[in-house]
Amino acid sequence: MTNTASTDTASNGTTSNGTEAPGAASAGTAPSAGPRVRRAALVVAAALLAGLAAPATAGADTARDPGDADPAPARYTHQTLNWQPCAKQPALDCATMAAPRDWHHPGTGADLTIAVSRHRATDPTRRKGTLLMAAGGPGGSGLLRPATLAGAAPAVAAAYDIVGFDQRGVGASTKAVCQTPEELQEFLAGDYRDQSPAATDRVLANAEKLVAGCQERSGDLIPYLTTEQTAHDIDLFRTLLGERKLSYYGPSYATMIGAYYGTLFPHRVERMVLDSNIGFEGSWEKFQLGQPMSFQRRFDEDFVPWLAARDATYHWGSTPEQVRAQWEQRRAALHDAPIVEGSLTIGPNQLDDLAISGLYSASYFPDVARLLTTVDHWDGADAATRTATATAFNSYLSPDFLAEYFSVTCNDTPWTKDLDTWVRLGAENTARWPLVGARTLAFSAVCADWPVAPAPAVTVTGAHLPTTLMLNSVHDPATYYEAAVGAHRALRGSKLVTVTGNGDHGQYPGPNACVTDVVERYLLDDRAPARDLTCASPQAG
Repeated sequence: MTNTASTDTASNGTTSNGTEAPGAASAGTAPSAGPRVRRAALVVAAALLAGLAAPATAGADTARDPGDADPAPARYTHQTLNWQPCAKQPALDCATMAAPRDWHHPGTGADLTIAVSRHRATDPTRRKGTLLMAAGGPGGSGLLRPATLAGAAPAVAAAYDIVGFDQRGVGASTKAVCQTPEELQEFLAGDYRDQSPAATDRVLANAEKLVAGCQERSGDLIPYLTTEQTAHDIDLFRTLLGERKLSYYGPSYATMIGAYYGTLFPHRVERMVLDSNIGFEGSWEKFQLGQPMSFQRRFDEDFVPWLAARDATYHWGSTPEQVRAQWEQRRAALHDAPIVEGSLTIGPNQLDDLAISGLYSASYFPDVARLLTTVDHWDGADAATRTATATAFNSYLSPDFLAEYFSVTCNDTPWTKDLDTWVRLGAENTARWPLVGARTLAFSAVCADWPVAPAPAVTVTGAHLPTTLMLNSVHDPATYYEAAVGAHRALRGSKLVTVTGNGDHGQYPGPNACVTDVVERYLLDDRAPARDLTCASPQAG
């Protein structure tokens, strides 16, 4: 797999976020039902005003439409959401709901807790329904994101209740545990470019140790951390909200969650926006094998020329060739003599991590450049600068993120189990696309060792769905454009907005007026594009 976990631009900081996580791969809205005039709607409204979500029997249609998966058992649909101000974000209400550990055998094992949140529509007279958003990763927390979207997209916040959740396995929901922080640092240590037998053996042993840690600490939970199970959680949440249909916005890995939800529950989707798309029509293995190319492309064609144009500020060379040479020299020096200070280690892998995390948005480029100059002059850096640098380098990924990341990507779809194949592919990717290709073996070996059988197959076709709006930039490093095109072809009836002159991960909400106009006409005015279209990036002007 690649080694970038899918990330999502709304994640914390400039690193872990994840893609669809780098290194593995690293890390985003649509409307809902219109005004309801039936008496049942008045019951729902009264319950909401009281701070409680009505049970499914009061306001939601729980019958099964043709093509939809079976609805949740009554023992789950008769829950009540006890909304209270969120402890970490008072602008939101938070609650929890119980969900089966395994939606295919709801009576087996202890229930899971799913943390959910809500930002009420700021203009009830214009309310169109409920817009659910999910987080990227896999591994990102989505609980507090409705507040971020509401602040950045006030017109959408006026018309929708924006709701979010922490996916099963993440954050305030029942959480997976695989590694300690020290074990994570060991997993990311060394130089992934090193192809020596000793280095290869260490990488394979670390992957085996990570899998054993997952089994030891969360073995009874790990098999049920899948995108397909999460789609069922979403439909339970819809039911408890009293909504017949949901609109959806999802960035990064959340595009796959949305695509799976739309496949399993197409008649419950009002509108859907998928932003920066995973190749959700295929396997995780196939998708992640494309990421070394896309991260290298973003690095070579966007970041390196940007840095070369600013030699007067950062002194890393005035041509792309000089910048690449400086990168290799600095990396080689860290291989021979890593910077070690307290809990901070800056070796060759950490230098790669810095670049990977900084490629998700051009707005991160100055931060990466400043950190590179600090590393160049480490002995002369003051204490405050060193502390800030340590914080930046230590924020890449986390044990919590990788526990969910590997659980989902290894469970969802089948993986090649032959480790010799991954040793060979790792060497090939390292030679061709070293930035992320060097971690092919480290991340893919985890899924090769994974003991759990893949989840039930979900084939995305777009059947029974309304028009879905898809967004993708041409140089997105994590959810690369070629994968988005494949997903678009599979999701029949979808419309793809191609953002040119841009490589940012996550396009809405943002500074591109063209993208904003297309998305908000779709969400607010029910006007989907008649055909695929292109939005030029402001940087392209």
